[in-house]
Amino acid sequence: MALADTRKAVSFGERPSGSPANTRLREWILGELRPLGGQISLDSFTAATPTGPVPMTNIILKFPGSSGKAIAVSGHFDTKRIPMVHFVGANDGGSSTGFLLEFARAEAKLKHRDDLLIVFFDGEEAVGSWSDTDSRYGSRHLAEKWLDGTLSHIKALINVDMIGDKDLDILNDENSSSSLRGAVRQIAAKLGDSKYFLAEASGIDDDHKPFADAGVNVIDLIDFDYGPNNSYWHTAQDTMDKLGAHSLQVVGNVVIELVKDLESRD
Repeated sequence: MALADTRKAVSFGERPSGSPANTRLREWILGELRPLGGQISLDSFTAATPTGPVPMTNIILKFPGSSGKAIAVSGHFDTKRIPMVHFVGANDGGSSTGFLLEFARAEAKLKHRDDLLIVFFDGEEAVGSWSDTDSRYGSRHLAEKWLDGTLSHIKALINVDMIGDKDLDILNDENSSSSLRGAVRQIAAKLGDSKYFLAEASGIDDDHKPFADAGVNVIDLIDFDYGPNNSYWHTAQDTMDKLGAHSLQVVGNVVIELVKDLESRD
């Protein structure tokens, strides 16, 4: 289903923040989430971008637990607006959307000790060139909003991005916590999927970073090697034919086990 949901997200076309297609995609996501029985909230705001104000909305689905603690699993649903390029973001924006929907369906059937927060970020992409102020609008906004005390209850935030590539290799991200990186390596080994997770470490700036900067335990699961020399990234070649259901399944299995592991701890 995750691949089918990704295909559906891509069918909305280019989906940059503030666009009619982005709004239609958001409404479709909400339509898929409502039957699952969780608590849905919208975090709407106006982002100050280099081209002017842009309305953005994060979607948050909560499956309540009883511990007073929370685990967040996140990804983004917007795509980058690239002049003169028909960029539909199958992997970059699409795969995280499809993944989160299928993950939500799987988790809806389970009882939860901790609150489970499934977050669809808007505005991950830079409007111009990536910088601290032009990127990650949705995650920066929510991290700041959750300074109301919410962050102190979060055991971990697990972010997924660009995880549909048929040739899957997940970065060992130095901006993620060492404990979560170790847990992912152990889980992948147990599942027989170590080959999809790179051992060599490198850093990435993504939607987990605002939460890391606020002191939250975070991990980013991202494949930043998409096509020869990453040549499909942010191009018209980021299309559904480059994606595979197996890659989404590999990441899904790891995230489900990681959530279980985190829930078993105080």
